[in-house]
Amino acid sequence: MNNRSAYLLGFQEIDKTMRVRVGGKGANLGELARIEGIQVPAGFCVTTEAYKKITGNNQALNGLLDELTRLTAAETLLISEISAKIRAVIEGIALPEAMSAEIARFLATFGEKTAFAVRSSATAEDLPTASFAGQQDTYLNVIGKAAILKHISKCWASLFSDRAVIYRLQNGFNHRHVHLAVVVQTMVFPQAAGILFTADPVTSNRKTVSIDAGFGLGEALVSGRVNPDRYNVRNGTITEKTVSTKTLAIHAVQEGGTKEQAIEPAQQNRQVLTDEQIVQLERLGRTIEAHFGQPQDIEWALADGVFYILQSRPITTLYPIPEAHDQEKHVYISVGHQQMMTDPMKPLGLSLWQLRAARPMFKAGGRLFVDVAANLATAAGRESLVEAMGQHDPLIKDALLTIIERGDFIKPLPDDTKAPVPVKSNPGMPSAAILAQAGNDPAIVRDLINENEASVEALKQAIQTQSGPALFDFIRADIEQSKQMTFHSQHMGVIMAAMNASSWISAKMNEWLGEKNVSDILSQSVPNNVTSEMGLALLDIADVIRPYPAIIAYLQRTVLPQGKAEDFLNELLRFEGGQEVRNALEAYLDKYGMRCAGEIDITKPRWREKPTTLLPLILSNIKNFEPGASQRKFEQGRQDALHKENELLDRLKQLPDGESKARETKAVIALIRNFIGYREYPKYGIVNRFFVYKQALLSEIEQLVQANVLPEQEDSHYLTFEELREMVRTRKPANQLICQRKDEFKAFEKLTPPRVITSEGEIFTGQYNHENLPAGAIAGLAVSSGLVEGRARVILNLEEADLEEGDVLVTAFTDPSWTPLFVAIKGLITEVGGLMTHGAVIAREYGLPAVVGVENATQRIKDGQRIRVNGTDGYVEFL
Repeated sequence: MNNRSAYLLGFQEIDKTMRVRVGGKGANLGELARIEGIQVPAGFCVTTEAYKKITGNNQALNGLLDELTRLTAAETLLISEISAKIRAVIEGIALPEAMSAEIARFLATFGEKTAFAVRSSATAEDLPTASFAGQQDTYLNVIGKAAILKHISKCWASLFSDRAVIYRLQNGFNHRHVHLAVVVQTMVFPQAAGILFTADPVTSNRKTVSIDAGFGLGEALVSGRVNPDRYNVRNGTITEKTVSTKTLAIHAVQEGGTKEQAIEPAQQNRQVLTDEQIVQLERLGRTIEAHFGQPQDIEWALADGVFYILQSRPITTLYPIPEAHDQEKHVYISVGHQQMMTDPMKPLGLSLWQLRAARPMFKAGGRLFVDVAANLATAAGRESLVEAMGQHDPLIKDALLTIIERGDFIKPLPDDTKAPVPVKSNPGMPSAAILAQAGNDPAIVRDLINENEASVEALKQAIQTQSGPALFDFIRADIEQSKQMTFHSQHMGVIMAAMNASSWISAKMNEWLGEKNVSDILSQSVPNNVTSEMGLALLDIADVIRPYPAIIAYLQRTVLPQGKAEDFLNELLRFEGGQEVRNALEAYLDKYGMRCAGEIDITKPRWREKPTTLLPLILSNIKNFEPGASQRKFEQGRQDALHKENELLDRLKQLPDGESKARETKAVIALIRNFIGYREYPKYGIVNRFFVYKQALLSEIEQLVQANVLPEQEDSHYLTFEELREMVRTRKPANQLICQRKDEFKAFEKLTPPRVITSEGEIFTGQYNHENLPAGAIAGLAVSSGLVEGRARVILNLEEADLEEGDVLVTAFTDPSWTPLFVAIKGLITEVGGLMTHGAVIAREYGLPAVVGVENATQRIKDGQRIRVNGTDGYVEFL
């Protein structure tokens, strides 16, 4: 069929480059029609030019669009009202005579009695990052020119269905920039129809094809009226088959339209497709996937023994597979779940953290992953890795155990084969060995801290002499040097000795005295914990500000949405006490200003760069605490720990061989008190260095902006470290690459990263194995003992913090930047975390009952609900 106007195109004239003219569905159908061996019912597209022609100059429509643009996705009643008016206007516009005649000539080539499916095809549809599936309307078995013209108008109008409008608002699409083409396609009258996914939508495995099949038209499946048969196929072998009871089918009727039809009882449990047809459909799916270059969601119909393909679109919900350039099998575990930062990182942040890592890290969806396949391949590697993950994240541990037990993915190597072994704690280590690991001299920790601080000061001086590409080489060299410092034997010895001592105490006190998680109490208010000190120091800031009501009022105005925060530190000088307050804040920022939420990503604004982030926390402290709270909280924790120590020692002495047990326990407790605080220092040291790098890099970036090589400073975040170095060297812009990376990042923000994913894309989630969980309770990992009841405060952003006394913080994850919030809460619940992650360590030091790793906690727990946190047994109850 040849092109006859700007308004109509036959499928054979369409390819993927024509999305703007024919929409996503039309472009994909054009591509499908070009694939050898793929049967696509014939048809044509009414282009977006036709839609623009009939809607472009309509004043009533433009006025309604202005109203719609001002709404948010939450204003559903107004959206419904205005959208209905828009649909009525569009359906009431008569098609120009020339356009109507052109459509009639196309229809005539098919025959007067031919039945058609009339489908909407929007320009923002079937995209790699947003499918818009089902947002616009489809009409089946439409016969005759008048009916088809009417349904073309109805498709145009469906661009403004309530669901389509809300979807666009939620995904940031401008209503005026989305246009609609209409696909007019000859009807297939199938005996069976359904959906084919070239990646399993349940597990995300790219090697498994998943097929849903039902009798009649596919509309019964899509609408959820019928349970389909489900078949899983892998490399020509059916691996799973579920044959459902199918009570009805939808069929086309002769005079047009469709009707429901009951299925005879004898046929209801019959397999829809034969095994041969299932395997044939898998081959067709793989052919289509290969053409489009990514997993596809395919609509198919079987008529008279022939499979027809009605549509194919990208599967947009799959998490990307971490990059690998070989055909080996890989098992990737999430770095973000261990670093307590599961948000996507921008390319500059990703690449710098990759340089800092102790082992190779692989990118996917804006997150980083580590390949542990080699660990899982040996008995020693498996044992070490599983034990380490039990400390970091039990759900990762359980997911890995599932892979191991299933036995169909990792091929075991001989037991004597060496594999990378992660650093791990050893709760079974004898106390004497623990004490010998690093000695038990508290001066060791102070020496390590002094060494690091001197190194950072030297870095600050040396980096000032670097510029251009040499600066990047200097940073690379400093990263390598600082890695050696981090993994120095004495440094790691202190950390591991403290972790082993904590495990030993908890295990032995449970064995000897029947007490759980004793180390949680013994870890309260220890010295040299830079993260907990940071939270207490913000209480001291509140004490400085509290005597000055005018400053408090100014800070309250500053945190409001309309507040002016550009230069609030200097503005303080206008008030009585302003110099004193400014000095206190500056001192705090000098020590902790390099921190921020998501601090492993260098592109995130630091507190020094955006100090107003701290204001809600300071104001909460002023409201909720009396002067001197910092010292009182620390001393209370120290006394609680001392009291627990004395109690344990007294009870141990009553046991057989009690004096020996008590001496041994006292020595291990001393080691915990001396060393456990240092667990938080390495991250502080890394972030400290990163801020020095960032300040030096910003000078180079500003020169690029001044030279018009970069449009603005933040555009540099979308380049990797090496790409930015090359730009500094060549002064060549990369605007197209930066725009592409920005679009990718927006898509990454919508993805939920898996804890464990294989090189086949299969996701393993893991689960808790709690016994005797109370009815209605939700499970997590107990990381800080105690029981507390309070109001749930679901907070996803530090700047939204508004706490009352007795609140329980519920959030996705906490890194060290959240610590200042911990002083104001009574308990903690997070979606991510493990025994030795930062939030858990600080919760124990502050004596907060805490449960982490609670799946979807921020959705399952509602803000303001009364809840009970059991930090001893690891669950949350609703009151």
